[in-house]
Amino acid sequence: MSNLFVRTLRDDPADAELPSHKLLVRAGYIRRVAPGVYSWLPLGLKVLRRVEAVVREEMDAMGGQEISLPALLPRDPYEVTHRWSDYGDDLFRLKDRRGVDMLLGPTHEELFALLVKGEYTSYKDLPVTLYQIQNKYRDEARPRAGILRGREFLMKDSYSFDLDDAGAKVSYASHRDAYQRIFARLGIRYVIVAATSGAMGGSASEEFLAESSNGEDTYVRSTESGYAANVEAVFTPAPAPVPTDGLPAATVHETGSTPTIATLVDWANSALDHPVTAADTLKNILVKVHHPAGETEIIGIGIPGDRDVDMKRLEASFEPATVELLDQADFDANPFLVKGYIGPNGLLHNGARYLVDPRVADGTSWITGADEAGKHVVGLVAGRDFVADGTIEAAEVRDGDPSPDGKGTLVAARGIEIGHIFALGTKYTDAFGVDVLGENGKPVRLIQGSYGVGVSRLVGVIAEQTLDEKGLAWPKSVAPFDVHVVIANKDAGAADGALEIAQNLDASGLSVLLDDRKASPGVKFKDSELLGMPTVVVVGRGFADGLVEVRDRATGEVTEVGLDAVGSAVAGTR
Repeated sequence: MSNLFVRTLRDDPADAELPSHKLLVRAGYIRRVAPGVYSWLPLGLKVLRRVEAVVREEMDAMGGQEISLPALLPRDPYEVTHRWSDYGDDLFRLKDRRGVDMLLGPTHEELFALLVKGEYTSYKDLPVTLYQIQNKYRDEARPRAGILRGREFLMKDSYSFDLDDAGAKVSYASHRDAYQRIFARLGIRYVIVAATSGAMGGSASEEFLAESSNGEDTYVRSTESGYAANVEAVFTPAPAPVPTDGLPAATVHETGSTPTIATLVDWANSALDHPVTAADTLKNILVKVHHPAGETEIIGIGIPGDRDVDMKRLEASFEPATVELLDQADFDANPFLVKGYIGPNGLLHNGARYLVDPRVADGTSWITGADEAGKHVVGLVAGRDFVADGTIEAAEVRDGDPSPDGKGTLVAARGIEIGHIFALGTKYTDAFGVDVLGENGKPVRLIQGSYGVGVSRLVGVIAEQTLDEKGLAWPKSVAPFDVHVVIANKDAGAADGALEIAQNLDASGLSVLLDDRKASPGVKFKDSELLGMPTVVVVGRGFADGLVEVRDRATGEVTEVGLDAVGSAVAGTR
């Protein structure tokens, strides 16, 4: 270890938020170069390469063929698919010396489709799955959490091409199975959830989320079935339409200063002859939607007043457009928008689109704004008094909501995305006319799938799921070394004995890190806990009696054994 390029730190880095980020920096695995950009030092690179090897082995085993495309890409293919604009600010754009637009690849659907188009012409060449393990680039607005959310990251992206839907389903299922094998080998706790396709497009997608209370993704599960979905993909069961016959007419009331749901509910319970809760009110949120072509549109979003808007769900509903809430200047420029008293009809009568939560079904009655300051309307019935332009999934999903599959209720948890699989269909093969001659001599449009695994992110995920209060605790499948031998005895004989132990373990096929530094035993021992090798052999005071300690880093179990039993004791640890 005296020759290993590593420097451990006692203090957490100032910019680190998550435990894994703090420990990977403190243990000398990574170093920050810029926000979201990290150097991999020897220990970190060993872990990264071992994770990469597992991914590569399983991709090869399922029939994938590895290639490598450039990360520096031309603009034109991304213009064809509109992703030059759809990606928005997340895309790294640059110009070469001649002023030609280029980009750093965030993902390679276009290039793989063009590659297959250029190489294959017959149905006999299909199906095919190609993959690469390559750095990707996305200009994250808030790069945080170290390698869990970087702007440069290593990803395995693979692409399947099939002649028909049946073949495409087989390719999708093969990748799904391969991902489960990868994550099982790496010892990751994860769930598979339904997801949205976003800027990728396609008909279906699923995310693999590593379980973590520090995760940035929220997902929900049914308490009684196998249903699980990212919150952006949750479908809200709409109630059946309610007959409007006999419902009282809508009436406008002077409500005074009641610009919030809370003040409106207080007024209603003092002025009406029946109890009212926030769930009886209709909250109307105004947003600006910026479409990729450059158009900006004001849209009203109606949701039950006892819920808040979930911006991730809202943004997912409008992708690839971007969304922001109206500011005061927007209200000033549109006098029909009476802040705090907006109702459906004020929007609809002034040409603004109005979308509602699926719970705002025909026949449901609401208390909502009357489009005049200090006034609300009571008993405004959807489908009778206003007709929305459509529905939208924008309201928060809460514990206890009914599961979309009709079985049980939903409970929420958090996770970290580690893989995503997409059934793209023909979005990209249509864009580039990727055809082969079929068995009947007629052109067949190929069906494409896209499948990603965050290879560098997996290092952070494994660290996050296995660390403890003392430091990292790598599983054997990815640890940079199998055994860490620590000399915790200043006697010269102890150093010779530790070296012999390390050589014997190395000869048995184990990789060994020998801490031969001239540091205090306490420093060495703390570093062994921080670095996190699966097994630690401590050559300490007991060496004079022919004894050493074998420690299981994960469980903390300590076994004192004779020098001739070190190999078998190490084999018995995880």
